[in-house]
Amino acid sequence: MHTQVVPPPTAPLVSLRGVRFGYGERLILDGIDLDIPRGQVTAIMGASGGGKTTLLRLIGGQYKAQAGVLQVDGQDMAQFNQDRLYAWRRRTGMLFQFGALFTDLSVFDNVAFPLREHTDLPEPMVRDIVLMKLEAVGLRGARDLMPSEISGGMARRVALARAIALDPELVMYDEPFAGLDPISLGTAARLIRRLNDALGLTSLVVSHDLDETFHIADHVIILANGRIAAQGTPQAVRESQDPLVHQFVTAAPDGPVRFHHPALPLGQDFGCGARP
Repeated sequence: MHTQVVPPPTAPLVSLRGVRFGYGERLILDGIDLDIPRGQVTAIMGASGGGKTTLLRLIGGQYKAQAGVLQVDGQDMAQFNQDRLYAWRRRTGMLFQFGALFTDLSVFDNVAFPLREHTDLPEPMVRDIVLMKLEAVGLRGARDLMPSEISGGMARRVALARAIALDPELVMYDEPFAGLDPISLGTAARLIRRLNDALGLTSLVVSHDLDETFHIADHVIILANGRIAAQGTPQAVRESQDPLVHQFVTAAPDGPVRFHHPALPLGQDFGCGARP
């Protein structure tokens, strides 16, 4: 019989120790140690292909760590059976890249979907909850529109309303600012911060947008080459002396991350008439 262990309120919601994961022979995460503090906005940043989305999938239970320990609420996810895994997923919300709304459902029905799928609430209560979530993102008046009738920024806000429909403890955002104009981007960033504080959420944001992400985050983690290059407050990360972190936060063209893929010297490629 499983004994439920209640962690102290100051314990991190998610904790990774020595976590490794790869695809075949390609190692993506190599001995990751990190904590996701409760009630805070934590940003995961780094160059493309550095394992940020993979990390979200490990926390969400889509993937299993190949080594190390990943704990949620003090419990080892490797020991979860299907019921416990689904119970954890019901405590999380996910905002996918570009929203991923159901195109054949209205705004209202998109937000209602997780409520109808995971609860037995009567329809009048579902209606009230959906309208409250849409009001929180400023789109109660758009409830009858279809995804094709709203802008990309509005679609992202509808997706956020859907992500918080079940009142999750943890909300994970995968590139929530990608493709947004400056006004929509700023609105989305402020909304993430405001909802985190008003609803007592724990937020995990994967993003490449340095300025907006640093503005709303309490804690920043930089992934590079499968490991953590830096972590701390936004200010501490900005002041990091690590060459890779410095290149990332300053967008410098020269540094550990090179623009050119390794190739033969120009003279050897062009001067000798060599063929590919």
